[in-house]
Amino acid sequence: MTELRKTKKLKKELGLLNVYAIATGTTLSSGFFLLPGLAAVGAGPALPLSYFIAALFILPGLVSTTELATAMPRSGGIYYFIDRSLGPLFGTIGGFGTWISLILKTSFALVGVGAYLSLYLPDVQMQPIAGSLAILFGIINLFGAKKSASAQVYLVIGLLLLLGWFSGFGALNMAAENFTPFFQKGGAAIASTAGLVIVSYMGLTQVASIAEEVKDPERNLPLGMFLAFATAVVVYVVGTTVMVGVVSVDGLSQPENILTPVAVVADALVGPWGVLLMTVAAILGFSSVTNAGILSASRYPMAMSRDRLLPERIGRIGERGTPYLSILLTVAVILVFVTFLDPTKIAKLAGAFLLIMFALSSLSVIVMRESRIEAYDPSFKSPLYPWLQLAGIAAPFWLIAQMGGLTIAFTLGLIGVGAVWYTFYGRDRVVRTGALFHVFANVARRHFGSEHYRFLDLSEETDSLDNLVLRGFAIDLDDSEGFEDAVRIGSRLLSERVSISEETLAEDFLKTAGAGLFSVSPGIALAHIHLPHILESELVIARSGRGILIGEDDPYFGGHVPDAPVHAVFLLVAPKSNPGHHLRILARIAGRIVEEDFLSKWMSAKNVDGLRSALLQDASFVSIQLRRGDKTEHLIGKEIREVSLGQGCLIISITRDGLRLVPRGSTRLKEGDYMTIMGDPGKIRGLTEAYVV
Repeated sequence: MTELRKTKKLKKELGLLNVYAIATGTTLSSGFFLLPGLAAVGAGPALPLSYFIAALFILPGLVSTTELATAMPRSGGIYYFIDRSLGPLFGTIGGFGTWISLILKTSFALVGVGAYLSLYLPDVQMQPIAGSLAILFGIINLFGAKKSASAQVYLVIGLLLLLGWFSGFGALNMAAENFTPFFQKGGAAIASTAGLVIVSYMGLTQVASIAEEVKDPERNLPLGMFLAFATAVVVYVVGTTVMVGVVSVDGLSQPENILTPVAVVADALVGPWGVLLMTVAAILGFSSVTNAGILSASRYPMAMSRDRLLPERIGRIGERGTPYLSILLTVAVILVFVTFLDPTKIAKLAGAFLLIMFALSSLSVIVMRESRIEAYDPSFKSPLYPWLQLAGIAAPFWLIAQMGGLTIAFTLGLIGVGAVWYTFYGRDRVVRTGALFHVFANVARRHFGSEHYRFLDLSEETDSLDNLVLRGFAIDLDDSEGFEDAVRIGSRLLSERVSISEETLAEDFLKTAGAGLFSVSPGIALAHIHLPHILESELVIARSGRGILIGEDDPYFGGHVPDAPVHAVFLLVAPKSNPGHHLRILARIAGRIVEEDFLSKWMSAKNVDGLRSALLQDASFVSIQLRRGDKTEHLIGKEIREVSLGQGCLIISITRDGLRLVPRGSTRLKEGDYMTIMGDPGKIRGLTEAYVV
C-alpha cells in the first residue's frame, strides 16, 4: 500500500474574546487615527454621519458573511465562500484581491505608526520602524494563532480604555457652533466621504478567514463579529463627533494636522500629556491591525493552495500549527509595500475592492440558499432574505461609482490579476463549479423535467453515492493490517478533507465499533459518524485480501463480533445537520453490498478502480481511471472534445485528485483522472469490458 503523508491541521484554539479582539483590532486603527482629518475635508461637520452611512453599507455584507461563516467555518474566509458558491474563477479573483487589499490595509497601519511617532521623532526614518514591526508581528504569528490572538486581546483592551477616556472627556468639551451648518458640503459629498471611510469597517469580516481555528464557531463567530461591529460604530460616530465638536472641521483639516487628528484634539483637551496618551493609543491600534492583519491575510494563500490555485507548498502547516510559508509570504509583501510604495495613497483604493467582496458575499448567500444543497445549514441565518442581500449587492457598486475613476481602475486591475492567474495557472489544475451550478440545475429540472436532466443530479455531491465513491478514497490494505489499522489509515485520509484530526476521527469510528459495528453482510463492515460544519459526506473504502479476523477479545467491539473475516471496510462521515442525507447514503450502500455478486466482484477487482466499479455497478454508468501502460493510455493528454466514445455516451464528470470536476470541451485529460461516463447500458457494458479491469 502506498505510504500516506500525514497532514497537520490548524488547531481550534480561539474563543469568543479572541474573535471579538481580532475583529475589533482590525477595525479600529486608520479609520479613527488617520482618516478623520482627510474625511473632514469632504464631509464637513457631517463627518460622523458619513461614518454612520458607511456602517449601513457594510451591514448587509457583514450579515451575509456571518451566515456563510457559520455554515462553512473554513480558513480562507470570503475566498472560500465565493469559491464554493460562484466557482473557482470568482474564488481566485476574491482570494488574490482580498489578500492584496488586507496587505495594503496593514501597510497603511504601519505608516500610521510612523505618522504619530513623528510627533516625537521628526528626524527618524519611518520605513525601518514599519518594517521592524511587520517582522515582529510576523514572528508572533509563526508561534500560533493562540499566541497572536492573546497579544491581540491585550492590545485591544488597552486601546478601548484610552478611546473611552478620549470620547468621554471630549464629549464634555464640545462647542455646538462647530456643527453648523451641518450639511454645508451637500449630500453627494457626504456619500462620497462614506465611500472613503468605509475601509474603516473592512476588518470586521476578516475574522472569518480564521474560522477553522475558532472553537464553537456557530456561537462565537456571529456573536464576536456583531459585538465588534457595534463597538466600531459607537467608537467611530462618537469619536468623530468629539473631534469636530472640540477643534472644528477647520482644525482637523489643517495640513500639519490632517494625518494626526486624534493628537490635535487631545492637545486641545489636556495639552502635551493628552497627545502622549493618544500617541500610545494610536500605536496600540495600528499594532493590533498589523497583528490581526497578518493573521487574517496569511490564511488566504493557505486556503488557495489547498484548492490547488497556488502551489501546494504555500499551504504547509508547521510544527507549531501555523501556515508558516503563507505567513512569511504575507510579511514579505508587506515589507515591499512599506519600503517601495506609498500605502497612504493606495490603501484608500483597496476599500473599493473589498466592497465588491461584500457584494459577492451577499450574492453567495442567495446562491447557496437557492441551490437547495441540503447540507447548507448555517447556525445563523440572515434576516430579511433576500431583500437584505439584494441591497448588499446593489449598494456597494453605487458607492464605488461615487469614488472616482482611479478607484474603479484599481479595482478592475485587481480583478484582472485574479482572472489572469486563474486562466493560466489554476484552470488546468482545478476545474470545478460552485453551488451556482446547482441553481441552474434546479431551474432546468423544474423547466424540462427531472428525467431529462438526470445527468445534473450527478453533480449534486451531497445526495449521490456515485459522486461520493468517485470523490472518496479507495485503498488496498496489506495482509498484516487489521481493523484498527484500516480505521486509522482511513481517518488520516479523511482528516485532509474535513479539517478534523486523524486521532479524533479514529476514536469516533472505533467507538461505533464498540457499540456494535454496523455490519450488513458477512465479510463487510461499515462504520459511520456525523460531523458538524461539513457540507458534504466523505467516504473511504478499503479491501483486505486475506480478511480481517476479529475475535471476541478485540477491545473495540465489546462482544459484537462479525461472523466472518472482514474483506470490505467502509468509513463514512456525513453532515450532522443533515441526517436524511446520511440515511439515504447508508441505504444506497447497503442496497448494493447485500447483493449476491458484490463480494465476489469486490474480491476479484484487480485494483482500486475495480473496487469503485464493484460498489457503483450501475448499468447506465461507468467510471474509468486513466493510467499509463494500460488500455486507457491513449486518452491521456487529449481534450474531451477529441475523445470519441460512440453515440449515446457522454462524459459527465471527471474526478481529479479527489475533486469533482465538471468537464468542458477544452478540459485536457490527465493521468490519474477518473472519467464518469453515462449512456445506453449496452454501450456502457462495452466500455466496461474495454477499459475496466
